[in-house]
Amino acid sequence: MATININFHQSVDQSYYQLFASHESFIAIKGARGSGKSWAQAYNVIYEMLRLPYVNWLVIRQYQNTNKESTYNTLKKVITQLGLYDLFKFTVSPLEITMKSTGQKIYFRGMDDPLKITSISAENGYLCRAWWEEAYELKSREDFQTVVESLRGQLPDGGYYQHILTFNPWSERHWLKEEFFDEETKRNGVLNFTTTYKNNSHLDQQFIDNMMELKERNPNRARVAVDGEWGIAEGLVFEDLFELENFDSREIQGRQIMGLDFGFTHDPTAFVKAIVKGNDIYVYDGFYEQGLLNDPMARKLAQSGAMKGKVYADSAEPRTIAELQSRGLRTIVPVGKGKDSNQQRMEFMKNYHYHIHPNVSFLLEEMETFTYKKDKFGKMTNAVEDGDDHAIQALGYALEPIIFTNKEGSYMNYQERLKAVKDIGL
Repeated sequence: MATININFHQSVDQSYYQLFASHESFIAIKGARGSGKSWAQAYNVIYEMLRLPYVNWLVIRQYQNTNKESTYNTLKKVITQLGLYDLFKFTVSPLEITMKSTGQKIYFRGMDDPLKITSISAENGYLCRAWWEEAYELKSREDFQTVVESLRGQLPDGGYYQHILTFNPWSERHWLKEEFFDEETKRNGVLNFTTTYKNNSHLDQQFIDNMMELKERNPNRARVAVDGEWGIAEGLVFEDLFELENFDSREIQGRQIMGLDFGFTHDPTAFVKAIVKGNDIYVYDGFYEQGLLNDPMARKLAQSGAMKGKVYADSAEPRTIAELQSRGLRTIVPVGKGKDSNQQRMEFMKNYHYHIHPNVSFLLEEMETFTYKKDKFGKMTNAVEDGDDHAIQALGYALEPIIFTNKEGSYMNYQERLKAVKDIGL
């Protein structure tokens, strides 16, 4: 192969240089939003394939169907940016990237079935590198270890096996903390470090301003999203009531619901679609976007199926609702409001268990940081923290016809709502 000269300095911050130099068995990078950790690791994948002809990569996420729009596209963009597109072959079925001259491959797999991963064998070279993207989604420590142990065998002189994990640390309870960050319990052969938006010079000022405002509005979420620190698990409103789960919504029989919470400059507009089946709620689709004007919002809602049923929306925005209705979205209706209705809605929501599809990971992130307020003595109260709960609010609005509509089909008054909450033991 002809000599290829690559200058990474303009695309990869120096905080990631240790990623390229380390031979440790495990490199765990926890980071804030916009820290560039996945982009840097994508460069590392290509760098190692070009430099070390024995290296093949496994790129793993918890769910295989999330790879194409994330890791696969990121690596394709990096290869294109480096001017190396013609050196690689890209296939979607199976999802792989192959270096034409050597036959080295990047295999994209999901932990949906870890035993299938263990059966992969590289045709040229050795399967000796793994990138675990969004590692926080990994459900099983045991399945992770099974895959780690499957990468084995004698490598060429100087060769080594390596696993790189990149993730946002939403909860300090996740096993990743014990395995790779706590000094008393972490594995041998671990390099760990944390990066933030400050390690990415390619961010625009609006993104940075939003991060700064988040620190003021919601310190709990900012710990993770801005500072890259472990999320606080104490006082979660929906503790043990939610999980990330891959499912086919077409296979679930139940009541379809939709909800909408409005935002604009700093607060996102959140739209969610879910299915209620007994005490289980399967949240499977939606969007979460800042700066959304009414015209593009109407288009996104229409594309998301909002015209196929009632969408319950924040009644504090009657003008926005009217404008959306004038654009053909007549199924959007305002929720009822009344004394303590928000707190009552939250209490009622705790009667359900939430199955959150990867398409709606923004809801998972909110639930991981949505807590009760503390009083001046540091004790938890029954009131929830104000902050980034827009997807949660949208889901609460979606539940409106189930939780706060009386037998006559009208919105319950205060006493009726109070009784409804008490009747389910909350």
